Amino acid sequence: MNWITKFIKPKIKSLFEKRSSKIEENLWTTCGCKNLIYTEDLNSNQKVCPKCGAHHKLTCRERFETFFDNREYEIIETPLPKDDPLNFQDKKKYTDRLKAARKLTGQDDAVLIAKGKIQDIDIVAGSQDFRFIGGSFGAASGEAFIAGAQHAIENRAPYIFFSCSGGQRMMESSIALMQMSRTALAVNELKKKNIPFVVVLTDPTTGGVTASWAMLGDILIAEPKATIGFAGRRVIQDTVRETLPEEFQTAEYVKDHGGIDLVVERQYLNSTIGTLLNVLLKKSEAQVKQDSNVTVDKSLQTAS
Repeated sequence: MNWITKFIKPKIKSLFEKRSSKIEENLWTTCGCKNLIYTEDLNSNQKVCPKCGAHHKLTCRERFETFFDNREYEIIETPLPKDDPLNFQDKKKYTDRLKAARKLTGQDDAVLIAKGKIQDIDIVAGSQDFRFIGGSFGAASGEAFIAGAQHAIENRAPYIFFSCSGGQRMMESSIALMQMSRTALAVNELKKKNIPFVVVLTDPTTGGVTASWAMLGDILIAEPKATIGFAGRRVIQDTVRETLPEEFQTAEYVKDHGGIDLVVERQYLNSTIGTLLNVLLKKSEAQVKQDSNVTVDKSLQTAS
């Protein structure tokens, strides 16, 4: 065997194989239904499988583009606390995981906040990117959520949030757990000011996110077949020692058992939430007027 057969031919073959596989990956993608789909068809359908209807995960910016009117929105800058306050390390350093996640997603943390319009209503919206360490919720996510709530209160704009998370970020331990109470308090401030807070639960919404702000919305909406729960299915099954239904923890199952209000396909979220906000905002205006009248009546009674 000469050097051309031994070294040159295998090298040329490997180069062609890598190139062809890359082209194929760009053209095609797969779905849970085991069908091959043109990537272009999937993207043009808001990343919903045209064959089985499965709702694939969106990045934060993709979410905003599919949700806001005319795909127009503005990112709101949010505080970024110190990285790795506990100097955490498992198989990798937490700082290395953050660097990799930031490079992959192009954002500082899992949560991104934006403002824009839906159905001509000014709103503030938040979204989570599951690619950023499983959409886990840490200190930076908490700061972003609270900044979004503050912006909504200051501008009297409804707050819409799209959850997509495995729960609190274990690399931040109790600091991440603290965000559960902090975000719940932020939601409480929204309710005090009669600011509508709508949560859209996407696949998956689990752990500490489900146990805090994600289930505190005035209206809870889920995308079809989204996994919604606290503990994992296997953990629950081993604990209760019962065989759980196949559809357990799906959006439809949770809705049927009173956990959420609506299951809405992605393409109808803009129109559905826009309609709901019109109702909620009119109710909010009426409540403000009623409270004002009560205050005036009490003042007159005191004066007399």
